[in-house]
Amino acid sequence: MSKRIMVVDDSRLVRVQLEDALKGTEYEIAAYCRSGEDAIEQYDAVKPDLVTMDIIMQGIDGLDAAEIILKNHPDARIVMVSSLAYDDTFERAKAIGAKGFIDKPFHQEQLLNIFEQALA
Repeated sequence: MSKRIMVVDDSRLVRVQLEDALKGTEYEIAAYCRSGEDAIEQYDAVKPDLVTMDIIMQGIDGLDAAEIILKNHPDARIVMVSSLAYDDTFERAKAIGAKGFIDKPFHQEQLLNIFEQALA
């Protein structure tokens, strides 16, 4: 059975890159959200195994959205995907309970390794 991923990113390019990277793997994109608000609203309905969360988005940013989802669903598995690779960003993501951090641009092998770690 495939693992369901909720992609939260306002970039269509990232969606296409993730779709390409996940072809032929055990992962499927179950939902695509273009904002933190959308992800918070859809989480209950989608019940994803894993969430990939961009940080910089209009409205609620990814760190705040992840924090809200994790407060409501402590068992949620969220991996931050961002080009904002600063120490304070890593630390905040870890502090709120994110299971991993993937730098953009990403490669399939890196992505799958982080996903496996997050789901372990």
